[in-house]
Amino acid sequence: MDSRLKGYLAGALAAAAYGCNPLFGIPMYHDGMEPLSVLFLRFLGAAAILGIVMRWKRMPFHLERNQLVPVMVMGILMLLSSITLFHSYLYMDAGIASSLLFVYPVMVAVLNVTLFHEKVTSTMVVSLVLALAGICLLYRPAGTDQTTQGRFLVGFLLVMGSALSYAIYMIGVNRPSVKQIPSVTLVFYVLLIGAFLYGIFLLLKGRMALPQSPLGWTCAGGIALVPTIVAFFGTAWGIRLAGSTPVAILGALEPVTAVFFGILLFGEQLTFRASFGIILIILAVTLIILGKKNSHS
Repeated sequence: MDSRLKGYLAGALAAAAYGCNPLFGIPMYHDGMEPLSVLFLRFLGAAAILGIVMRWKRMPFHLERNQLVPVMVMGILMLLSSITLFHSYLYMDAGIASSLLFVYPVMVAVLNVTLFHEKVTSTMVVSLVLALAGICLLYRPAGTDQTTQGRFLVGFLLVMGSALSYAIYMIGVNRPSVKQIPSVTLVFYVLLIGAFLYGIFLLLKGRMALPQSPLGWTCAGGIALVPTIVAFFGTAWGIRLAGSTPVAILGALEPVTAVFFGILLFGEQLTFRASFGIILIILAVTLIILGKKNSHS
């Protein structure tokens, strides 16, 4: 098989794996768990798996003193992005939440213009308009009563907070003090910091919920492995073989996967309006990615 095709397949696998968060997370909710406990098990399990792989492959664990604070900030940003996303599942369909989350590349572009005075391009403007149109189409509660509308608004704000936190994380990864850290090492410490902080929150809360069934424990292992470890290594392998732009575009499979499992397993509904909104957001992100490629060519 051609190496570039292998890269495409790895990128597609990684994106689909990222979209499996609801597949494993929602059954854990049904098993009596809440977001903090789910995320604690996810981050702790993923950090343990990645730590074993790093030890086996003799990858570096060392951090310089001036890298400690930036890594801590990266860990907090990832924690905020995860906790807001997983809480949003309690207020809205997971497929819609994952689709709204996918606006983060547009947020990255807007933040780069705002904070680092990058040039505003016509592609960026068109992408922003498409993304906003897609968000407006997705922003439609399933019911008309005030309680339903209020719950949807809470979920919507949580997802936007998740996307913003992840966008800031993506910008931070490219800062000089963080860029020098091997990506595997950075992800390991981000996961470890997340697990530690989630553990502190659970201690303060005074309650740590564990899965109550074999399915719950299976999902706990799955959420640590598939949307975390498999997604990370798939992305890294895909970028190495096919390049960052095709892999980034294949990231559109993430919300598609979440929507697919939401409809198939959790009884979520997908209207024509929502479908069109998802397509607009995917198109907006694709334009942003292709625009960046052309600006660097």
